[in-house]
Amino acid sequence: MNAPAFPTAVAAPLPADLLAALQAAFGARCSTARAVCEQHGRDESVFDVPPPQAVVFAESEAEVAQVVAACAAHRVPVIPYGAGSSLEGHLLAVQGGVSLDVSRMNRILRIDAQDLTVTVQPGVTRKALNEALRHEGLFFPIDPGADASLGGMAATRASGTNAVRYGTMRENVLGLRFVAASGELIRTGSRAKKSSAGYDLTRLLVGSEGTLGVITELTVKVHPLPEAVSAAICFFPSIDAAVQTAMQVIQIGVPIARCELLDTNAIRAVNAHDRLGLKEAPMLLMEFHGSEAGVAEQAATVQDVAADHGGDAFEWATTPEARTRLWAARHHAYFAGLQMRPGCRAVTTDTCVPISRLAENINASIAEVEAAGLPYFIVGHVGDGNFHMAYLLDPARPDELATAERLSAQMVARALALEGTCTGEHGIGLHKQRFLLDETGAPAVALMRALKLAMDPMGILNPGKVFSG
Repeated sequence: MNAPAFPTAVAAPLPADLLAALQAAFGARCSTARAVCEQHGRDESVFDVPPPQAVVFAESEAEVAQVVAACAAHRVPVIPYGAGSSLEGHLLAVQGGVSLDVSRMNRILRIDAQDLTVTVQPGVTRKALNEALRHEGLFFPIDPGADASLGGMAATRASGTNAVRYGTMRENVLGLRFVAASGELIRTGSRAKKSSAGYDLTRLLVGSEGTLGVITELTVKVHPLPEAVSAAICFFPSIDAAVQTAMQVIQIGVPIARCELLDTNAIRAVNAHDRLGLKEAPMLLMEFHGSEAGVAEQAATVQDVAADHGGDAFEWATTPEARTRLWAARHHAYFAGLQMRPGCRAVTTDTCVPISRLAENINASIAEVEAAGLPYFIVGHVGDGNFHMAYLLDPARPDELATAERLSAQMVARALALEGTCTGEHGIGLHKQRFLLDETGAPAVALMRALKLAMDPMGILNPGKVFSG
């Protein structure tokens, strides 16, 4: 495999009457400026694809419906755009068309503190939501690292550092509203904690990557801020020792909130980026939520487990400032890692396996990349069996891209053999389409295609993603 594959058909020009109608309706909020289109034609993947032919900035649900209906009338692709932080080419206009930017739909519509639910527009980011919730003594736990928008997080079924305790977007979205390919508005779910009414359309949209509808509103679960929060770091003699510690912590039932792995390369990168002075060795970054007594008990148990695996230099961060500094370093790891090789691009891949097979998956992946001689770093939500490998490559070296793609394919094949998944949270997008077939089988992919055809018969919603064609 010499490079990631994606559709290469040359996009037809936008119909003049469609563009005129959008410009008349949206004025300056419909742009064909090269800089604006190029900004909406790149994410954090390695794909170089021509940008969309126009960008429309919607500010309401009605405007989203207007854009989708207009594009449907001309059979022109519509690509939903949120924060632009995806990693697998989700927002790329591989067949041309209109990028529909919903980032200005950023209102928090309703906070129901008694019911622990919040209703938001799709452009609300997780940081903005948590800032508003802080005054209510609540928080939204899904933390994918980037300050992603909730609409994009739902579309990609995001999870992140808190998933080991609080779950993913799949468990935390109660209901939503979306615009279908026809321009029709559809509501799914409710604010109730459970329902057995009909098909679960909410879960169908969560993870659909913009291929079945454009999300315009979400109702999500929120949680009380814990009475006590404590973070800790611990260093290990090897990746294997760190992973074995994380596995044992989960298996003995410690309700740890976060359990993150950074390998030596990642530590070296964040030290340089954030001037932390951390020991350059594999590290677990952990966080505990609960009562004062409960947090102390959890931490003591984890410290004992870590010691059994050679963990040392256990350090505590109990003040918000100290915790924020540590977690900021974790969230900066991707961009810090890129600075390890100036001018590089990263091929990032993630897999998730049953936690009992995690050490096997990571160790084999490390052996392969070191044998290949490609620079890399690892971070991982090891508490739920998920880890990320970033291969750093020179964009002028096609052989390095080919090596990275080969290593990624081997890592995915191993995860599937270990009864895991080809992606724990990045999604399929463009990059992992062939692996979806390997994971689910042809009948399942055929059923997905049938669902896509039923909901988007003209194929205008983010075409070319999840599966080609």
